[in-house]
This record gives sequence, C-alpha cells and structure tokens, in this order.
Amino acid sequence: MKHRSHANPVETPSHEAALDRLSIDALRMLAVDMVEKARSGHPGMPMGAAPMAYVLWTRFLRHSPEHPCFWDRDRFVLSAGHGSALLYALLYLTGYREMTLEQLQRFRQWGSLTPGHPESHLVEAVEATTGPLGQGLGNAVGMAIAEAHLGARYNRPGHTIFHHRTFVIASDGDMMEGVGSEASSLAGHLQLGRLVVLYDDNGVTLSGTTSLSFSEDVGARYQAYGWHVQRVPDGDDLDAIERALREACDVEDRPSLIAVRTVIGEGAPDKQGTFEVHGNPLGRDEVVKAKQRLGWPLDPPFFVPEQVLARYREALERGRALEEAWRASFRAYERALPDLAAEIVRRFGGRLPEHWDEDLPTFPASKEGLATRKASEAVLQSLAAGVPELVGGSGDLDASTFTCLKGYGDLEPPSRPPQGVQGAAGGTWSYAGRNIHFGVREHAMGAAVNGLSYHGGFIPFGATFLVFHDYMRPPVRISAIARLGSIWVYTHDSIGVGEDGPTHQPVEHLAALRAIPDLVVIRPCDANETRWAWQIAVEERRRPTLLVLTRQAVPTLDRDVFAPASMLRRGAYVLACDGSANDPEIVLMASGSEVALIVGAAEILRRTGVRVRLVSMPSWRLFEEQTAAYREGVLPPRVARLAVEAASPLGWERWTGERGDVVGVPRFGASAPGRKVLEEYGLTADNVARRALALVSGARANG
Repeated sequence: MKHRSHANPVETPSHEAALDRLSIDALRMLAVDMVEKARSGHPGMPMGAAPMAYVLWTRFLRHSPEHPCFWDRDRFVLSAGHGSALLYALLYLTGYREMTLEQLQRFRQWGSLTPGHPESHLVEAVEATTGPLGQGLGNAVGMAIAEAHLGARYNRPGHTIFHHRTFVIASDGDMMEGVGSEASSLAGHLQLGRLVVLYDDNGVTLSGTTSLSFSEDVGARYQAYGWHVQRVPDGDDLDAIERALREACDVEDRPSLIAVRTVIGEGAPDKQGTFEVHGNPLGRDEVVKAKQRLGWPLDPPFFVPEQVLARYREALERGRALEEAWRASFRAYERALPDLAAEIVRRFGGRLPEHWDEDLPTFPASKEGLATRKASEAVLQSLAAGVPELVGGSGDLDASTFTCLKGYGDLEPPSRPPQGVQGAAGGTWSYAGRNIHFGVREHAMGAAVNGLSYHGGFIPFGATFLVFHDYMRPPVRISAIARLGSIWVYTHDSIGVGEDGPTHQPVEHLAALRAIPDLVVIRPCDANETRWAWQIAVEERRRPTLLVLTRQAVPTLDRDVFAPASMLRRGAYVLACDGSANDPEIVLMASGSEVALIVGAAEILRRTGVRVRLVSMPSWRLFEEQTAAYREGVLPPRVARLAVEAASPLGWERWTGERGDVVGVPRFGASAPGRKVLEEYGLTADNVARRALALVSGARANG
C-alpha cells in the first residue's frame, strides 16, 4: 500500500481531501508523541487504524462530547485496547473535557487519565476497560444485547427512544482469542444488527506476522456465524471505508464485520508493516523520519493544526443537536407514557424501585433444609417481579443453577421463532425477554454481562458451576477493575458435588476468587443468608458480587436460636456462643455448607464441657471492611480458632492465627456419592469436634 505524503503529493488534492489527510495524520502523530514521551506503548495500531477511526468518529458515530453518558449515544469499544493512544487522541480532538492535551502528555504515567490500556472508571467517555484481547468484543455483544432489549421493552409506535449502535475496532488478536469467537457466535445467533465491528487486519502481532500462527479466512468464519461481512482492501481508502460503514448500518438483521486491510505503523518508513512497531516506541530517529515523510512539524510535539482541531470539534455541535433532538423525543415519550419514562429515568439513574425488597422470601427452620441454589431461585423470582432491570442467564445450565426468571421470556430474535423448542421461560421469544441463553460459552457470557453493566440501565447476572469459573476468570477480574455491578452466580460449590468427580469439584477456586481485589465473594450458609446475599448483590452497584451456592441441601437454621441472617452484611458474625460472650475456649468458624458442620460439632463439644463460639463467615471482603473493634469482637485475639471449609485451606490462616487450625480440602476431590466424599475428606461433625478438642487441650495445657 502506498502512503500518501502531504509533503510531496502526486496530485493536488481538494481542500476537503487534504483536510481529511491532515486530520488522520494528526491522530497518528498524537499517538506517536504520546508513546515516545512515555517511552512505552503501542504506536503501530493507532497509526494503521487512524483512517478507519477518523471516518467512524467524524461521519457515523452518534455521540455528545459535552455529555458522555447520554443514554442513546452510540457505544464505541476499542477492543484492541493496546492502541489506547488512538482512543485518547480521538477524545481530546473531539472535545471531551476530561481528555485534555495535558492528559495526553501524561500517557501511561502515575495518576493520569490515560493509562496504558483504557479504563472506563477513570474517564466517562471510555465505554469499556479493554486490553486483554477479545474482552472488548464480548463487551460490545453485551452492549448490543442491551440496546436490543431496551428497544423491545420501551419503544412504542411513534416513540423510538432506544435506537443506537455499538461500534468496535478489533485486532488480529481479538480474532484469535477464544472469547472473541464465542461472543461473535452468540451475536450472530441473536441477529444483533446494530453491532458493527471494524477489523484492523494488519497481519502483524507482537511476535511477528500472523502467518506464523493464523491463516484462516476470518470473513468466511464470520459469515458462518451469521454475520454480514465486507472487505476493504486498502485501509487508507476513506471512501471505501465510508461505503462499507454505510452498508453495515443499513443491515438490520445481522451484525456486521468490516475487514479493513491496514499497514501497522503506517507512516514510519523503516518500521511500518513490522512487529517492531507493535509494542515499542518508534525511537527518535524513526519519529523524525515519519514526521518528515508526512510533512509534519518536528517541534513542538503534540502539535495539532487549528483547522484539524476545528474539524474534529464539529462533534460538539453535532452532539448538542443530537442530544436535544433525543431529549425532545423523550419529553414527548414522558407525556405519552409517563410510567415507562419514569422507569427509564430510575434505571439509568441507578436507583432501585421503592419497596423492591419488601417481598423477598424468608425461610422456616428445617433440618432437611434446602440447597442454597434452590433458595437463590426463590429469591430471584421475587427480585424479578420487583426489579425489571435484573437480566441474565447461564452457560446452558438453567436447569442446574436455577437462575431462570420464570415468566419473563427468553431473549431471542423475534424474527426467527424456533419450531418445537422450549425455552427457560416457556417458549416466549423476544428481545424483551429477560433470560439470556449464553450457550456453553462461559467466557463470552462473562464479557457480555460486563457489557450490559457498561451500557447502563441493567443489573445483569451470569451463572455457571463454580468449577467453570476457570473459563471466565478474565471478565470477573475486569468487572472488579472496572467497578461494575455485575453479579456472578456460581453453584455446585464443593466436593459435595459427588459423583461427577474431581473435574467438576471446585477446590482451589474460592481462594483464587477471594484474592481478586474489590470482588465481594459471598458463600451463604443457608436459605436465609442466601436471601441477604442477593440483597447485597443487587444493592452493590459500584463493584461486582459473586455468590457461591450449594448443590446439596443444607439445614435452614432456626433464627430464633441463632443470630439473624441479616448479619451477613457484616461479612462474619457470631452465630451462637456458650456462656459468657467474652469467654469462649474455641471459635469454630465456617462458610457455606460447612456452617452446619460446626453447629453439629458444637453440640459434641458442649457435652465435654467446652465453651464454644460459632461464627458464620460468608464474606471475607465484607468482614475486612468492618472496624477492627468489630472484627476482634467476633474473633477474640487470644482464643483458639478452627476454620472449616470444603475447599483449599489457603488464606484461612489469616483468620485462624498461629495457634489455629483448618479443616479443609488440600487436594483434588474424588468420584463417589457426595456424602461419602465429604466423610472421606474429614468434613464431618465428629472430625471437626476432634480437631477442635485438640486445640482446646493444647490451649488448656498452655494455661
């Protein structure tokens, strides 16, 4: 591909064409200068993708720089997040207040709004936290689901309130990552016609050319997914890019992929088209050559011609007009449909409905009890009735996770009703359905759930077995980084799964999840703690919550005897205590199903005269956030402690102290009936009592 130089043009371009070229090169050089000043970053992608980004942002993207969170804006996701300098340059040039020239100059520096990969919680206009490849593509699918659902639920004849698109720039790496494939397959199935992906097909990755590892026909693959596919052979051909985008926007029954053949690092004469320009600064000499080739001033850095800034800042006036037209439409909507309008305002304002939690169930005491996944199902049905923004699904496991919202329909394309197929909600098919069938695609499910959170107006959840968290750890981790209110529901939480064996019995997963900063992990001990766990999850809109639930039935504690389940809010609490509240000889603490074990062990210990304190500890994170005085009140410093959990003991030493002990599972499980597996691993009341008595005997011997 021949680069078009401003310094020595072959023919005199028109004023508009010349301004287009100048505007594109401004994008390139801002990215180059950012990376060069930081001495760190990825200049190649912004340089190669600048033309398609320019066409998209100046001719198609509906956005309002003065109000980045305008509800019906188009969403733009830079899935190729390593090219963040391109996004920051676009935000600065189009007039987003937060993204100043100073912030560009502080690229990748401490405390800046321009980190190495985009972070949505730092800048309102950054739609998604991207970087791990494929995540942004999965997020965009979630955003497109959000738009389809809101349109189906709220639009009425003569009142179209939600009708926006989701645009993505994705890289070769996004096309290689499995999560991208999973998400794209789902998008094709759902016929998400307002999703448009620009594929930056530059044929180069960090290690070399893609021919080393990637030779498939990406377009053919996407056609098989059910996408509308176009190819632009020259990524510098603005007219061809515009035509392709226009055609993609005319397609309403399929998502669109536009494969644009680009040159990585275009404009850098000695490095363009090579992997050297992927993840390293160009270097001073190459920067000089690139600027000379483009006819760009060598100094000052971060130079933007006035006419270029004026061209990009046209977005401000367009955004005002767009937003005012939409607000006028919404005022008419409010007059015609005041109740629905009020619901929209409440949802996007992040406020829960009044009295939303008044009808949440409580459960009577029962020795036979209930699996916490079944208690969760009952709570979910009540929540679904009172919280319309609650939307979600599972990785093809509704019959096991019990996360179907009964009577609220399945989210499927209404143009293709399946024949003879029953869905979770009884065969009601529409984008307005609140049950999303993600299929056996846990990774895409996680990314799409985050996309619903990013979009706004939703409380989304995704469900699977705890052991399959391994398939979706990246989006769970990112939900915490991005401070999203995503809810993760994991059932089948221990070796109690039984006959399915060690491949399906989570052991190390709780320790790994608790290690994720800002993730609230809750493992409730019975049905009533499960009710409170869901209440916290719905209320937590600034960080994700993860619920860990049992397959097997566990006793429902008598809350007239034991402390109220609402104490779960404190993360850990004194469930019961013998004798003086300040004079126990042993603290038995547990989470989830093992709380029933420590209750049984306490009965055995009491017969031997041991004073026992029982502590339910469903959430380490919430307990960590309590005052030191409260924590010491629950776990007295000089009292022996025994923790019990059907999982890896890693981490419990923080709570048991040097003289404590843990009854846990330090190895993989086994295939046998669940009760037998638990017995063989020492998870019985008798063994817990024996281990506790050993601690008490040692403490008594030491005075």
